[in-house]
Amino acid sequence: MDEQNVDKIINATHWPRMMAAAALGVLAVFLLIAAIGEFKGLRYIGTGVPATNTITVSGEGEVFAVPDTATFSVTVQEEAKEVQDAQETATEKANAIIAYLKGEGIDEKDIKTTDYSVYPQYDYIQGVCREGVCPPGRQELRGFQVSQTLTVKVRDTEQAGELLSGVGSRGAAQVSGLSFTIDDEDELQAEARGMAIEDARTKAAELAKDLGVQIVRIVGFSEDGYYPPVPYAYGRGGIAMDAAEGVKLSAPELPVGENKIVSNVSVTYEIR
Repeated sequence: MDEQNVDKIINATHWPRMMAAAALGVLAVFLLIAAIGEFKGLRYIGTGVPATNTITVSGEGEVFAVPDTATFSVTVQEEAKEVQDAQETATEKANAIIAYLKGEGIDEKDIKTTDYSVYPQYDYIQGVCREGVCPPGRQELRGFQVSQTLTVKVRDTEQAGELLSGVGSRGAAQVSGLSFTIDDEDELQAEARGMAIEDARTKAAELAKDLGVQIVRIVGFSEDGYYPPVPYAYGRGGIAMDAAEGVKLSAPELPVGENKIVSNVSVTYEIR
């Protein structure tokens, strides 16, 4: 074999090895760069190496708004010796109240049955005592009580007082749970949250300055809110009793005032 052929054989076996070595070198450099990027990224995302030096501050935001929705519950209650008789009478009263509400412009989707109950009613009969000895008493079935509760949403708060009187005059045994709310409060909650976060940010900057440290990033956040309802109620013995006796009722004045939406946040910062 001449020298020229030997060189060709050597080159044919050596060139693939060189290509493989070069490819391995490029792959190693790529992996090193990717690993460095991952380690750098750990500092700026919420996972990876946990922060050891932190401060936690709280913030509060408040927004006031006039309620635009009223909600209340109305209950009809009837008792009879037979279940069917009590149900029929209670149904008649409930249907009359529903018809009245619809006639006043309340949408059917805003009238919801939230309870329907049938309970036996008993009288306690004490036995006659003889010669100082009293036999144990016993329960005697008197009949059955049927109750149906409707929850009503009123989208015109100025109409609420009139409706309370109206349902009372149509056989309601109890009207309760009146509250004034804001039908769509998401925007107000977001506004309160933004104020709370800004409050926390200001406190964190002041605290970091006092401590002589620098804020690096946020490593924790939590929020809770508070939305107080406004209760109002009456039942038999008050307005509803007067209505049952045929006394014409004047609609009660129900000032709605303002509702306060509060957002409380807690923010944890990494410092250095």
